[in-house]
Amino acid sequence: MPLFEYTGLDAAGKKVRGVIEGSGKKSVQQKLRAEGIFPTDLREERAQTGSGWTLRRGGGKVPAPQLAAATRQLATLLGAGLPLDEALATAGSQLEHPALERALGRVREEVVQGQTLHDALAGQGGLFPPLYINMVEVGENTGTLDQALQRLADFLEDQAKMVGRIQAAMAYPILMALIGTGVLIFLFTFVVPKVTRMLEDLGQALPLPTQLLIGTSDFLAGWWWLLLLILGAAAVALIRYRRTDAGRLAFDGWALKVPVIGRLNLLIATSRFSRTLATLLRSGVPLLAALEITRNLLQNRLLRRALEETSLAVREGEGLAPPLKRSGVFPPMVAQMAAIGERSGDLEAMLFRVADTYEHQVEMAISGALSLLEPLMILLMGTVVGFIVLAILLPIFQASQGIG
Repeated sequence: MPLFEYTGLDAAGKKVRGVIEGSGKKSVQQKLRAEGIFPTDLREERAQTGSGWTLRRGGGKVPAPQLAAATRQLATLLGAGLPLDEALATAGSQLEHPALERALGRVREEVVQGQTLHDALAGQGGLFPPLYINMVEVGENTGTLDQALQRLADFLEDQAKMVGRIQAAMAYPILMALIGTGVLIFLFTFVVPKVTRMLEDLGQALPLPTQLLIGTSDFLAGWWWLLLLILGAAAVALIRYRRTDAGRLAFDGWALKVPVIGRLNLLIATSRFSRTLATLLRSGVPLLAALEITRNLLQNRLLRRALEETSLAVREGEGLAPPLKRSGVFPPMVAQMAAIGERSGDLEAMLFRVADTYEHQVEMAISGALSLLEPLMILLMGTVVGFIVLAILLPIFQASQGIG
């Protein structure tokens, strides 16, 4: 279900803000009113993607590195003593991304008119994620806005680096797979049909590998459209099933259990959860609010459900470690380090260590998977090409022996 960012008033007339899940605006409004919150502003949250931080408004996209650079520049200007409106103007004028430049221009206008920075950011139609807004709000309330922005820049850069490392590691096997598929298509489309016609003209009994090759080539040549139709129908059916609640839950469970990839997905999600929660806690965001924000950043339903149950347990007075351990979803180290952090009073430091550990394990897991994947792909390609060569050469050898 989509996420909605809301601003409203509670029963005491106090202004509240947060993120809630719902099938539509009406259902979200009913949920909020049932909780005693009267919404004054409600927007569907479109700021986050599964691969990292990509900000949108009006069809434009702002990559995480661009936002991190703008955030660090703004923090540096504020740390140097510039007023907020001048810092926003200076940072916005030096940006190369039009969407972010326009957004900072609008934010500056609202700040000049008397709004706080976090309210101005929240009014940009979901361009800035809740984590960003909450950390800015805490920085404003505590008088440490420049430090909060520095932490945000560090966090965004760390996330962008991890995504970049994963993409760079996957580039080589994807390229190999594309080249291998192209070679096979070329062989079966242009080379094999000509050779098989020549072999059939020999007028002799063909060996089994050659018969299999000819049958495969004839099937692909005559029924390629049926294969494409079946694959397309299967893809549409899977996409529709995945959009249902049961399908999304099943896919998310499979994503954590499939060999190699499942462990990698869990490590990435765990490191992101730990670093996000630690960053929010270090910036002064309360634990319950930090858990809610972190939960909405995760894409996997099973992990989000585990964090929702954790939030409920913490709200009832329990510590963070026991519900994390009971969930059975996150690795045991997360609950152990959280327990140590709670006992020592330095929970965020322990969570940062967990994030560093699992980010290192992500790199190790990717390296291990690639070291296994590359020879497997070479072996698979060699087997297919070897079979084609064998199927072509066997009848030629038989014919030459008959002539001899």
